[in-house]
Amino acid sequence: MAARPTWQGHLKLSLVTCPVALYTATSSSGHVSFHLINPETNNRIRMVATDPDTGPVERSDLVKGYEVSKDEYVLFDDEDFDKVKLESTRTIDIGQFVDEDEIDRLYWDSPFYVVPEKGVGAEAFAVIRDAMKAAGKIAIGCLVLRNRERQIALEVRGKGLVAYTLRPHEEVRDAADFFDDIPSVKADKDMVDIATRIIAQKEAEFDPSEFRDRYDEALKEMIKAKQKGGKGLVEAPEPDDTNVVDLMAALRASLKGSAGGKAPAKKAPAKKPAAKKTAARKKAA
Repeated sequence: MAARPTWQGHLKLSLVTCPVALYTATSSSGHVSFHLINPETNNRIRMVATDPDTGPVERSDLVKGYEVSKDEYVLFDDEDFDKVKLESTRTIDIGQFVDEDEIDRLYWDSPFYVVPEKGVGAEAFAVIRDAMKAAGKIAIGCLVLRNRERQIALEVRGKGLVAYTLRPHEEVRDAADFFDDIPSVKADKDMVDIATRIIAQKEAEFDPSEFRDRYDEALKEMIKAKQKGGKGLVEAPEPDDTNVVDLMAALRASLKGSAGGKAPAKKAPAKKPAAKKTAARKKAA
């Protein structure tokens, strides 16, 4: 089944416009999800919209309300939202161009693929895309998405564009509120040198395809175990904190382990199947 567009409208650069559609660039459909079950009956619980005075209500009959004071609401239905007609409701107007490194990564949010609608708009889209590629800049615009006007950053990717919603400034917390209380500690130069060498030994090209959600995998294994009547217990011991006395020894052992291509392993009695799983996990990581 073809993906449904999240938003449809126009992309505009000065007097050049073209119809486009936005598609969510990510998916979480493969993750384990759960339903609420009554353990006494094994029935799935259904969440029913209920009015405290009249009882259950059909969700299709409900409207949204903004609380202006206690128990007093201003009501909105779908037609009211349609009456708020900003230009950004139907048009992404590119207002400026910036260098990518000017945008703090804390502001980058959800990605969307921007695709031209079939027809006469394809040529105008190509003009905007190729001009952006030649300039080597990130385009900044805004659009109304899910009842909120959002600032977006657009970048060229292949034959299309990717639009990232940007978090508003007021939503990004000041790092100083958290980092100012970190004690000022002067790290030992020799220890920093060893840690730097460990980092150099672990340099690699980023490959997101190698990442596996091991927690999700463990849940799936537990589901299989429970289907077979077992408990499916999964445990992972927490690492011990490295104290100052052991820090240099830990760094040297880590450096030696990295040089050998694997971290030093403590001798511990383990069954062969578990050892094979561990080895496979390290190879995949």
